[in-house]
Amino acid sequence: MTGPEPATDRRLSRRRLLGTGAAGAAGYALAGSAGTAAAAKARKVDVIVVGAGLAGLAAGRKLKQAGRSFVVLEARERVGGRTLNVDIGHGKVVEIGGQWVGPTQNRVLKLIKQLGLRTFKTFVDGDNLYYRAGTLQRYRGTIPPVGPTVLAELATVLADTDSMAAQVPLEAPWDAASALEWDSQTAETWKLQHALLPETRDLYDLAIASVFAAEPRDLSLLGVLFYTHSGGSFENLINTAGGAQDSRIVGGSQQIAIRLAKRLGRSVVLGAPVFEIDHGNGGVEISTRHGRFIGRRAIIALAPVMASRIRYTPALPARRDQLTQRVPMGTVIKCMAIYDRPFWRDQGLSGMATSNTGPVKLTFDNSPPDGKPGVLLGFAEGQEGRDLLGLPQSKRRAQVLASFERYFGSKARTGALRYIDKSWAADPWTRGCYVGYYPPGVLVGYRDAVRASVDRLHWAGTETATEWNGYMDGAIQSGYRAAREALERL
Repeated sequence: MTGPEPATDRRLSRRRLLGTGAAGAAGYALAGSAGTAAAAKARKVDVIVVGAGLAGLAAGRKLKQAGRSFVVLEARERVGGRTLNVDIGHGKVVEIGGQWVGPTQNRVLKLIKQLGLRTFKTFVDGDNLYYRAGTLQRYRGTIPPVGPTVLAELATVLADTDSMAAQVPLEAPWDAASALEWDSQTAETWKLQHALLPETRDLYDLAIASVFAAEPRDLSLLGVLFYTHSGGSFENLINTAGGAQDSRIVGGSQQIAIRLAKRLGRSVVLGAPVFEIDHGNGGVEISTRHGRFIGRRAIIALAPVMASRIRYTPALPARRDQLTQRVPMGTVIKCMAIYDRPFWRDQGLSGMATSNTGPVKLTFDNSPPDGKPGVLLGFAEGQEGRDLLGLPQSKRRAQVLASFERYFGSKARTGALRYIDKSWAADPWTRGCYVGYYPPGVLVGYRDAVRASVDRLHWAGTETATEWNGYMDGAIQSGYRAAREALERL
């Protein structure tokens, strides 16, 4: 483990590392870069990593373990990428970005343990709520209280999705026997052919939006099937207990990145956006306001759309550049209301609601491990999120609390002590969440361009993962894979 921060050079402080405030901090301040933009001497390393999200930090971890020199450059004044803790007082946080982990996400679960972190189960005790056509119903289990014909059709849709997904090779989805057929249609087209009942279609739409923060009409069917296979099954993706939403991290998910960065010490440089990468002349050179960095290879640990905003000299091959033009980010506004206590638990409710009425169609109990204070979490995803873009937070708050009131009663509106939300589409260094997704034609048309190295450049980020693509576990897998590629070619 890296030792304490030197008394000199405290420019990257504990608060900047968190990006939120001191709650949950590791009590450690990253050291600054080796110099300023005015410094004449460049810092030379084996590998330059761009991006200090989980993918970039995971890559840095492997490089350090291999004894190689490296630097991780991060545009933000914090680490964590699409994970972000928000201080809610009394040493407690909520996560305004990615937060959940679940079974079979073995890389992130192992890393959590190695970093000395703990998990706790998402609160699921009590009845869930299902709102449709003005009617609110209570139920237990994972499936809303739909009629037998809807239930049967929904079961068939899920089973067919899993059956097709199992036929998609994780390393090369474009090689599936039906790849061209599946990549030539949207999930919407497939839904209209296989789900005939309006309620089944609504539930399918909600499930897709909850996973991709996009609409079925946006997504290649092949892309949905690959994503499903990467997570094991579609039910794995949408389930809470035993699924992808099974557990949270004590102290917030950003602690994974914070503790990783602590161990990498002075190799992490914050506030250093990368606008241009020169990868000619036998090496890689990057200039930032914190100095010049020269490496033998580079790992770009960014979503494709953000990697495309960097200028490359020489220019990237047309296939890679065209690919990055075609992998947009999802749209989600993550919203939370904080109460003195989780009052819904007194009513025997889990805090989970499913609805066909927006802007919030999905809610969870997001309270800290001890249940104090009470926190209701809601998502405005896909089109619902797009409709809220550009609205001031006061208007978003009113619409979100109206949704909470619809499900949990007037106290959900009148009892809110604080409201927090984040539009990830408005974040200048992310421009969307949860993940970059594939419209029709992209997987078959551009194949492995999403992660095939270019010259001395390697690509990481959860969008390049083959297992748990789109999740924290996938980000870590991608970082390890890109580091391994770089190490093999040094």
